[in-house]
Amino acid sequence: MGQDHIRYDILAQDALRGVIRKVLSEVGTTGRLPGDHHFFITFLTGAPGVRISQHLKSKYPEQMTIVIQHQFWDLKITESLFEIGLSFSDVPEKLVIPFNAIRGFYDPSVNFELEFDVPLADGEELPEAEITAYPVAAEKSEETPAAAPAEGGEEKKPGSVVSLDAFRKKQ
Repeated sequence: MGQDHIRYDILAQDALRGVIRKVLSEVGTTGRLPGDHHFFITFLTGAPGVRISQHLKSKYPEQMTIVIQHQFWDLKITESLFEIGLSFSDVPEKLVIPFNAIRGFYDPSVNFELEFDVPLADGEELPEAEITAYPVAAEKSEETPAAAPAEGGEEKKPGSVVSLDAFRKKQ
């Protein structure tokens, strides 16, 4: 197999991050989530550009999962990041999260999940993970620290993984 000079892996991750950007932009425009949709977003707390309080950073030194559901405010989206206000144990916090820091996005209302390879701040990568789109959520792994949902914590249910090849046009 030849060397990938185009870097399809990076292009695919950027395109899938565009899905998150588009969804959050729609929510930011309307100020609410449609139907029963809500989002679990896992991100690396030490990634470049992430801004969270020192309290949250010390509680979640590697990664953190937020829930965007009923109570959020000041959602602003740019090409490279989003800002959001959330409450943690009745303490309001402002978070700034670059899209490149996101490791996972999950909407349990429709069992849709995206996972990304994100390099750690020191240049190392997290354990091998492929770009995957999950129509059904995968089980929570031992590696993933406890989530810090903004409100209510819904556990992901085990499911099956579908390869992106399943959606490609067959010739």
